[in-house]
Amino acid sequence: MAENIFLLVAALVIASAFWVVFSPNLIHSAVSLMFTLFGTAALYVFLYADFIAATQVVIYVGGILVLIIFGVMLTNKIDKSSVASSSQNQFIGGFSALFIFVILVGIIFNTPWKIGEIQQVDMTVDIIGRMLLIEYLLPFEIVSILLLASLMGAAMLSRRS
Repeated sequence: MAENIFLLVAALVIASAFWVVFSPNLIHSAVSLMFTLFGTAALYVFLYADFIAATQVVIYVGGILVLIIFGVMLTNKIDKSSVASSSQNQFIGGFSALFIFVILVGIIFNTPWKIGEIQQVDMTVDIIGRMLLIEYLLPFEIVSILLLASLMGAAMLSRRS
């Protein structure tokens, strides 16, 4: 039963990720991104990473996706939006993506995975919270300033006439 649910969630993530890329409408692409991010959070639940799943929902679905949707909706030419663009760098980008894919496949097949062994992990929410607010406070604040700057940029773009 759990395997069928996992396969259903994985299929949802893959299908919605493809629709994000290939949708001609920006609003449909953003809604598909929401399904992709929720499905990714569900995959984290299958990995028993509840904290990361909750973080995925709060940060990406609650923050980043809402910011993207507001940015898309505040633009003036939303009814005539076109995602397709022709670029001279498509060959270089495609080659780079294929190169990274080959590296990832090589890493996946050459890693000695611990299959069937129960591993103890001492990372709890308390330890993650302490690390986030003590060791990694500077990157955390830099990301918050970056998100604030992107929100201000979206507001500034929406006010131009």
